[in-house]
Amino acid sequence: MAKKHERRVLDEREATQLAELFRALGDASRVRILSAIAKGERNVGAIADIVGISESAVSHHLRGLRQMRLVRARKDGRQVYYSVDDEHVATLFNQGLEHVRHG
Repeated sequence: MAKKHERRVLDEREATQLAELFRALGDASRVRILSAIAKGERNVGAIADIVGISESAVSHHLRGLRQMRLVRARKDGRQVYYSVDDEHVATLFNQGLEHVRHG
């Protein structure tokens, strides 16, 4: 008999969503974009300058990150500012970074 505190096996939907999350984080440019906004919101131009890729490429990556609910957008007039979506995303990013730096 399984213990109550053990986690159940993921169902197909959860497994697919988790795999998509890690796939979204499986690109160095997207990870660098998250790094650029981890400590505060920035617009596309600022992110492009920090990451060193075109604004068009940054916008493309941000679109996917928004669809995965990893980043959020806030409009201020004509400018759009991006930040990590919530503390779960920041924690996931920071724990991954800590793991990489530890080894």
